[in-house]
Amino acid sequence: ALVYSCRAESAAGVWLLRRKLPLVFVDQDPVPGIPSVNVDDRGGARAAAQHLVDLGHRRVGIVTLAIDGPRGIVVDPVAATRAHPQQQRMLGWLDCLENAGIHPTVVQTQNNSDDEANEAARSLLVATERPTAVLCFSDVLALGVIRVAEDLGLAIPDDLSVVGFDDSPVARRRHPTLTTVRQDVAAKGRLSAAALTKAIEHTRSSSKARARHLIIPTDLIVRQSTTRPPAALTRGSATR
Repeated sequence: ALVYSCRAESAAGVWLLRRKLPLVFVDQDPVPGIPSVNVDDRGGARAAAQHLVDLGHRRVGIVTLAIDGPRGIVVDPVAATRAHPQQQRMLGWLDCLENAGIHPTVVQTQNNSDDEANEAARSLLVATERPTAVLCFSDVLALGVIRVAEDLGLAIPDDLSVVGFDDSPVARRRHPTLTTVRQDVAAKGRLSAAALTKAIEHTRSSSKARARHLIIPTDLIVRQSTTRPPAALTRGSATR
């Protein structure tokens, strides 16, 4: 079985482990003895945040996904999420932002959907001190932020820079094109299938093999949705 982005306490996952079936974990915390395949979520998120810092942004918002966590603005986003991709991306964003003295406003959604993106974006963009840039867990959420910003009369990227994650096909098609972090989902699928095939072979032959934990690189793709912040909004302290 490929165990893909499941809760650690998932009854199905526990059942599979108890059956001692050949397993590969994908987009999950690595477990000793079980092969795993992840992307470099933390490195990709760090690169995205660094891109905004290098442009001069100091008022930054984050829209992230936490299926099991609370919705809305959260004070301790690291503690509020447990899933591997979400926590790794949050750590990557904070690695960079906190090092630059920036305390982002973090809004969590419970679904990777247009409706949740709209609600999260409005809570950020109608604030008295709205951010000049927003980092998003996915391209879906990023495009929702752009849609709400434009509805509010904000120009992308002149009034607001937005960064996504995934590099989905729509990121290249919409205007302005979306700055995002590319993960090679096809490679993730191939490596996961190959790891599972090997695990099955070792189980059938009763042979022992070291469980490999693979991390696929990510790439920051800079497009049209990011630029330097408006001069009038860069004065003052960073937002929390």
